[in-house]
Amino acid sequence: MPADPIASQLAAPAMTARLWGWLLVLSLLWGGSFFFVAVAVRELPSFTLVWLRLALAAAVLLLVLRAMGLRLPRAPALWGSFLAMGVLNNLVPFVLLVWGQHRISGGLASILNATTPLFTMLVAQALTADEKLTPLKTLGVVLGFAGAAVLLGPQALSGLGDDVLAQLACLGASLSYGFAGIYGRRFRRLGLPPAVTATGQVCASSLLLLPLMLLADQPWSLPMPGAATWAAVVGVALFSTVLGYLLYFRILAAAGATNLSLVTFLNPAVAILLGWLLLGETLLPRHLPGMALVALGLACMDGRLFRRR
Repeated sequence: MPADPIASQLAAPAMTARLWGWLLVLSLLWGGSFFFVAVAVRELPSFTLVWLRLALAAAVLLLVLRAMGLRLPRAPALWGSFLAMGVLNNLVPFVLLVWGQHRISGGLASILNATTPLFTMLVAQALTADEKLTPLKTLGVVLGFAGAAVLLGPQALSGLGDDVLAQLACLGASLSYGFAGIYGRRFRRLGLPPAVTATGQVCASSLLLLPLMLLADQPWSLPMPGAATWAAVVGVALFSTVLGYLLYFRILAAAGATNLSLVTFLNPAVAILLGWLLLGETLLPRHLPGMALVALGLACMDGRLFRRR
C-alpha cells in the first residue's frame, strides 16, 4: 500500500510557535545580507569581502564562547567536520553569491536563493530517512518560491538570462546550502552546543579562505574602502553571520534542514513589511498576494492545518 503523504509529513520535525519566531528573526538577519553585500561589492572583490566577513565573525564568536564559559573542542575528527561544514555553509555559498552579486541585482540573487528549500528537499530525499519528500512539502516549496517571485516583482527578473554564469553561481550557492543543512544535523548527535558549532565552522572557513584571498585578490594592492563599505562589512559579519549562525544551528537541531531552509521564502516578505511599518514605504498591489502565497506554502510545509483535517 502506498504511504499516506499526511502520515509521512508527521515524521518530519514539528515547527512550534517559538521555532517560527526564530525563523522570522533569522530571515531578518539573512535578508539584510543582500543589502550589505550590495554596498560592499562596489569597493571590495569577492574573496576579500567574504574573508573579512568570516574573520570578523570568527573573532566575535570566540569572544561569545568565552563569555558563555565554552571552548572549541580539540579533537581532529570534530575539526574535520567543522572544515566540511565551513566549506558547504560558508566558503562555497558566500563566494558564489558575492561573485554573482557583482554581476546581477540583489533582487534576482534573492529570488535564486529562494530555491534553497527545493535543493534541501532533494538532498534530504536522497540522504536522510526522516525528511523525505511528500506531495505536501513539494506543493509548499512551489507556492513559497512563487510567492517570493511575486513579492519582488517582474523588475527583479529583468536580468534573467543576461548573465547565465552569475545566475548559476547563485543556484550553486543554494545547492551548497542544501547539502550544508543535511550535513549539519550531525552536530546535534555529537552533543555540541549551537554556539560551539557556529564558531567552529566560521573559524575553519576563514582559515581555508585566507590563502585563496591573498593569492587571488592581493588585498594590499587595493585602495582603502570608504566608511560605507566598512559599515556594510561590520553589518554582514555581526548581524548576518554571528547572530545568524547562532540561530541557524539552534533551529537546525530542533526542526531539521528542510524546515530551516524556509527562511529564504520569508526574507523578502519580512523586508517589505518592515519597510512599510518602520520606513513608511508603500505596499504595492502585488505584495499582498505574494505574501499570501508564501504563507500558504509555509502552511503546507508545516502541515498542521492538514493534520487537523
